[in-house]
Amino acid sequence: MSISPNVPTPQESYHYEGTTGTPRWIAIVVIVLFLGLAGLGFAGYSVQSRLESNLSKTQDQNKLLAAQLDQANSRLADLKGHIDVTEQKMHLTQSELANARSRAESIRKDQQAADQKLAAELNAAQQESNTKINAVATEVGGAKKDIEATRSDLEATKGRLDRANGDMGVMSGLIAHNRDDLEELKRRGDRNYYEFKIAKSKTAQKVGPVQVTLNKVDQKKSKYTVTVFVDDRSIEKKDKTAGEPVQFYVRGGSRMPPYEFVVFEVGKNQITGYLSTPKEGGAPAATPAASAAKPS
Repeated sequence: MSISPNVPTPQESYHYEGTTGTPRWIAIVVIVLFLGLAGLGFAGYSVQSRLESNLSKTQDQNKLLAAQLDQANSRLADLKGHIDVTEQKMHLTQSELANARSRAESIRKDQQAADQKLAAELNAAQQESNTKINAVATEVGGAKKDIEATRSDLEATKGRLDRANGDMGVMSGLIAHNRDDLEELKRRGDRNYYEFKIAKSKTAQKVGPVQVTLNKVDQKKSKYTVTVFVDDRSIEKKDKTAGEPVQFYVRGGSRMPPYEFVVFEVGKNQITGYLSTPKEGGAPAATPAASAAKPS
């Protein structure tokens, strides 16, 4: 039995005031992002502190080696003094004296080479520490940029997804205007979403838990007329516009939000969009396609 489009059915007489505003999860995501940034900052600070501690230990070792160098130089001076005294007391020959001086010079050169090697190692350690500190600072800066980019994406998505009153006067859920928006709604998981592409035909097409027949399209005005078959009854939605939430209730669902039918695009002989249904309460059995004849 057909239902006149001008007389609302009992199921369509219920009106619900939807809530507006930003979903709570977005605020939670932003808080988590800020906490993640704080964690990265703390990690960077910890790594820098460890590197500075290692550098301090290296500097202490340098001081110890410098003290040992002073001691070696003192011993070298003592050795030279002993040689001079020995020369005077023992009347060493010129060849023996030259040999002793050559040995002392060799010791002095070896000590200078050791000093230069130690200075090079200290310089390399300092450069390595600076490189690691700069790398940590770069990673923290990159993390900040990633968080800012994610925040910008969230704000852009929030701007695209909006709410509107449906054709039954009930505030809709968030509305997608294209497939990208629909993927975002699916990711949120607030409702069940069934994407469709319905061609104009007398045969009903299954869309999620319901059957739908496309009766008429007006591509220039982006308008269409469909008949929805659910609960062994048919509901005609006439001259609806793309982007408009088309709403209807199912049997036993008067205390739940309505089903919503949203069309992205009105083509020459087809429509593209999605059907969204509440998650609670399950889905009603759809009318079999064989019995879903177009209303007369």
